[in-house]
Amino acid sequence: MRKRLAQFRKLGRTPKHKWAMLRNMVTSLIKHERIETTLPKAKELRHLADKVVGYAKRGNLYGKQLAEQVVREKPMVTKLMEVLGPRYADRDGGYTRVMKLSRPRRGDNAPMAVIEYVDRPGEIRAARVPEKRKQRYFNNLGEVLAHAGIKPLANQTALE
Repeated sequence: MRKRLAQFRKLGRTPKHKWAMLRNMVTSLIKHERIETTLPKAKELRHLADKVVGYAKRGNLYGKQLAEQVVREKPMVTKLMEVLGPRYADRDGGYTRVMKLSRPRRGDNAPMAVIEYVDRPGEIRAARVPEKRKQRYFNNLGEVLAHAGIKPLANQTALE
């Protein structure tokens, strides 16, 4: 029985080869913010990509050092820390989305998928708005409208 053992996919590779491949893939994902790969690889990449964004959300030197151990290119570490970290500051997880493609790969009939970051311009399907962002925007809505010169309606003040 396989109790309490790690249930990660082997992907038909040695551990060193798998780690090198995942590092290359997460670097490409940061660079392009959307890549097409096989479904098992995309599902395995999702864990590492979410972890790297978590490092970027820390925003400190230690988070950058942890990200540099995974990401292969220095400009991609900079993009991770300056673009992706602040973008997901109010999201508690689920930074990536894996979507199956309808057609398998020609040649070996492997199931294909697209993995992409959510909340990015040009995404295939819009992501749900995080609760923290909803609260922040709706708490300040009255102040923003008042600053813009829009007065609340009489029946809205009675409801509050």
